[in-house]
Amino acid sequence: MSKLSLDRIIQSQGFGTRKYCRALIEDGEVVIDGAPHTNYKTSFDTDGLVLTVFGEPWQVRERVYIALHKPANYECSRKPSHHPGVLTLLPEQFTWRDVQPVGRLDHDTTGMLLMSDDGPFIHAQSSPKRHVPKIYQATTQEPVTQALIDELLAGVKLHDEPAPLAALSCVQRGPHQLEIVLEQGKYHQVKRMLAAASNHCLALHRSAIGGLTLEALGIAEGEWCFLDQAQLDLLA
Repeated sequence: MSKLSLDRIIQSQGFGTRKYCRALIEDGEVVIDGAPHTNYKTSFDTDGLVLTVFGEPWQVRERVYIALHKPANYECSRKPSHHPGVLTLLPEQFTWRDVQPVGRLDHDTTGMLLMSDDGPFIHAQSSPKRHVPKIYQATTQEPVTQALIDELLAGVKLHDEPAPLAALSCVQRGPHQLEIVLEQGKYHQVKRMLAAASNHCLALHRSAIGGLTLEALGIAEGEWCFLDQAQLDLLA
């Protein structure tokens, strides 16, 4: 960022309108280096700046990059229709900052969901030209067979796709469990591929995107974390 007045800093972090942020500062709710700062015109260097707002520490970030361990029955939409939106799982500041999901998971699908307020990052990560592998754990209605695995690896034809879609990898993890690796990211792809192969997906979980795994992040269902540059590099 750069050197900015305190009210602009607080607003940039999603704490509300400029007017509200100024009142927040004047009320002594913003603390820097252990001391309240009540003059909203005071400028600070934002690099590495840590604020305390309402008694909670907040590191100033120009852009935020987040991994959420999405639970079931949450919609990846800013205007959800039938279930709560995933933004309700994050601090309110992220809504003010216009944080958005990177792509979507179905409401009943769990697992890793990336979120950010960086438009170019969202666009780049969502682009169909990117062939980043995503790992899914699927629970099937019918037992997993070698014939099913062979069919998914060879490619199945979906109704609105010009060519068959194939899994990069497909490994049986249990009688009704498959680990499927895809790179296309088509709409409802795992579910539709299983249906095209005469099976049915009962549950679906995304465990990794590129080299970034939920296991390595160590976040439980419903939890989230900021991603640093080393972790973002694993998405390439």
